Amino acid sequence: MTIEWRYTVEEDLGVLSVSGYLGPDAVHRFAGAIGWVVGRGSGPVIVDLTELRSWSAEGQVAITEAARRLAAAGRSLELTAIPADGSLVPVGDCPPIPVHADLAGAYAAHSTRHGEPLQGRHEGRTTGWPTADHAAE
Repeated sequence: MTIEWRYTVEEDLGVLSVSGYLGPDAVHRFAGAIGWVVGRGSGPVIVDLTELRSWSAEGQVAITEAARRLAAAGRSLELTAIPADGSLVPVGDCPPIPVHADLAGAYAAHSTRHGEPLQGRHEGRTTGWPTADHAAE
């Protein structure tokens, strides 16, 4: 089993939504998604795990590696809705990873920081991520 992902840019904030199971077989795909993210947008990246069923120890390490990779590019990583079956324990010299209860809370934190609501949206995704047209079916 692997993951599907969607990346949305809203002004200077990116949201990487991940669904499926972030286990050993999906780590490479997640790293590819992070590569996509590094090359697009600027500012913090919120990794929305609302649709993630679970993650393995390897998946958690992939999250901390993503935080390092984004930090090297001058960006930070934040998480929302981490899986209930475990907490993230960053390894080594990982930059801080703020965790929000849900995506609305993450948006609220950024709206508060900048004083204005987020606007302007651009999106990229895997082919398996449902589009708005298919979500209603």
